Amino acid sequence: MADQKFFGSVAQAATQDRLRPVVLAVAALLTQAGAQAQSAAAADDGSQVESVVITAQRRAERLQDVPVAVKAFSAKQIEAAGISSTQDFINLTPNMSFDNSFTYGNSFVVVRGVTQINNADSPVAVVVDGVPQNNQKQLKMNLFDVERIEVLKGPQGALYGRNAIGGAINIETKPPGNKSEGFVGLGLGNGGSQEVNGGFSGALVDDKVLFRVAGQSKNSDGLISNSYRNSTVDGIGHDNSLRAKLIINASDSLRLDLRASVNDYNAGATWDAILKGKDPKVIVAPRSNILGRTDGHTEDFSFKATADFALGTLTAITAYTDLKESYRGDLDFSNPVDLPKGIFDLGFQAGQGQNYGVKLLSQELRFTSLDNQPLRWIAGAYVLDTKRDVLTRAFVDLDSSFAQFDNSALVFVDHNEHNHNLASALFGQVDADLDKQWTLSGALRLDRDQRKQTNLADNSRREASFSKWQPKLTLTRKHDRDALSYATVSTGFRSGGFNAPGTGGSGLADVADFKPESLTNYELGHKTVLLGGRLVLNAATFYSRSKGFQYFEVNAANGAQIIRNIDDVALKGLDLDFRYVVVKGLEFDGGLGYTSSIIKANSADPSSVGKHTPKNSPLKINLGAQYATPVGGGVDASVRLDIEHRDLKYWHPDNVVVSPSLNLWGLRAALSGGQGRWTLALVGKNLGNRQYYADVNAANYAGLPYSLGSRATPRTVGLEGKYRF
Repeated sequence: MADQKFFGSVAQAATQDRLRPVVLAVAALLTQAGAQAQSAAAADDGSQVESVVITAQRRAERLQDVPVAVKAFSAKQIEAAGISSTQDFINLTPNMSFDNSFTYGNSFVVVRGVTQINNADSPVAVVVDGVPQNNQKQLKMNLFDVERIEVLKGPQGALYGRNAIGGAINIETKPPGNKSEGFVGLGLGNGGSQEVNGGFSGALVDDKVLFRVAGQSKNSDGLISNSYRNSTVDGIGHDNSLRAKLIINASDSLRLDLRASVNDYNAGATWDAILKGKDPKVIVAPRSNILGRTDGHTEDFSFKATADFALGTLTAITAYTDLKESYRGDLDFSNPVDLPKGIFDLGFQAGQGQNYGVKLLSQELRFTSLDNQPLRWIAGAYVLDTKRDVLTRAFVDLDSSFAQFDNSALVFVDHNEHNHNLASALFGQVDADLDKQWTLSGALRLDRDQRKQTNLADNSRREASFSKWQPKLTLTRKHDRDALSYATVSTGFRSGGFNAPGTGGSGLADVADFKPESLTNYELGHKTVLLGGRLVLNAATFYSRSKGFQYFEVNAANGAQIIRNIDDVALKGLDLDFRYVVVKGLEFDGGLGYTSSIIKANSADPSSVGKHTPKNSPLKINLGAQYATPVGGGVDASVRLDIEHRDLKYWHPDNVVVSPSLNLWGLRAALSGGQGRWTLALVGKNLGNRQYYADVNAANYAGLPYSLGSRATPRTVGLEGKYRF
């Protein structure tokens, strides 16, 4: 009966009037495919869904053979869908959202109801070319020269460790080869957008020493206007990236992989607007007198050594990151005309800023057994040393200049802290084939975080330690090569920590620090390939329980940015993904994600029990259609249409401020020729020019007497060209 109620609620949510056309189209498509599969196998005309190989479980495996809910994008899909940023592939992923607000590098990702918040660890483990990206600000990326993207849903703590409480993202950039090759690209768009990218790859010594270098530079005037200053607020002065890799095949059994990257940017910040009537349905332009700015610089270096032995492969990964981001902007998000009495009627305008710097040094050692044996295993250890410095200030604004941040006579809030975190882990996984059909997998990880915070104003120190065992157990049944079912119990963990120095004052001792968050997930999934390889259909249903669910607010008593915990949250839902090649050249893909994330106990706010968790949008539906055909003269044409439906978004535990549902449309029309050497594409995103807020902070959570909304990017259109040589 409970299952009937659950799936009934999903069906009811998915068949609201505003979704009926999309849902009926998907249902008709899948019903037709299922009927054809039951009656007879479709004739193989050479048109099949491509087989994607992923490394979600630290081994190279077919997507359909991995007992995890994974949304994967191959290089072919990345180009066809015009994926060029983190925002792009997350928009195409059900049960997942990504919002960029406040600073250029700041982002909020939500996976199956588990939420990214300010000043805390990410709920998603992000790995690029096998190297963990250990800071929240590393999730937002410009994606160029990328081979594959994998999104794993559900806690992946056993293999990926702390912060994989919601899932994991694997990104693989394109590897070098013996052949000398390269590309150059150019993009132009509205809002004065300009982009140049390029790369070159080849061999210094055939088969022995290979290299690849790729880079990108972009800038724009911006599309969101400040109506008080008559200027755009989201412009990009520059965003420059350079990435290089060198692979040395020292012998048949030893491979060395060195990688380095740098990213430098200057862009807008803090373009929040004061909501009219506290209603996020009414979109207004920002009117701050200070035009915010973000400056950032990140350097990454990594060294990976892989050695093959008779028992398996030993992998050692050393990585170092030096990340800096600073911002300056308005604090009252208004101006002397609209707010003549100043912030809190104190008689003055106010500004804010932050200098943020983090250095991360990590080491992983992992031994992986051979693939072709009935008992397979992985064992490893990991250590991460993090040093983070944060200087946050609020100042009296007299002239809208950034220099006021450094004027001690004007500063009235000054938090200066140094944080040192030493994280360590031991982990392992065993996969045992019970017979030709059944496989039992068990994994276990012990994570430990030792955290220290020093208040540089008085040199006072706080210390705490957090640890958690994270087990995972999976039973998989391989029905045949094209069908697999699995049942999983998995866990995830995000450690606790300290709020900024001084947040325990003014009767707020309970928020001086915040507790860890842990999640246990129960999941059933099925993956199948039908119609002779023309239809791939993957589905999973899950039930999770979160203890200590973390969320963010600004306290009105002293303006402190704090993280709180919700005692108990129940999450349940489903994931559905499909790809269907109707005929050669015509393909549909998409999916449905539903997550009910309900507060069961909350001692900080008992009135929130029974309500949705912060930043959750229960339903998301994606549908994409693409068609490719030769048009003559060696030229091919393709067009792709994407529709994304986002349900209501609940911003805070009280569920008072809710953004309406919306539909976003995207289009990419391209011509290519010269046997794939050149491509010219017209790209449009948010074609309906839907105006909405990417982030909303209600008054009682923003620490201000009014609610704020940060506008999302409106319609963008552009022309892109690429030449490969």
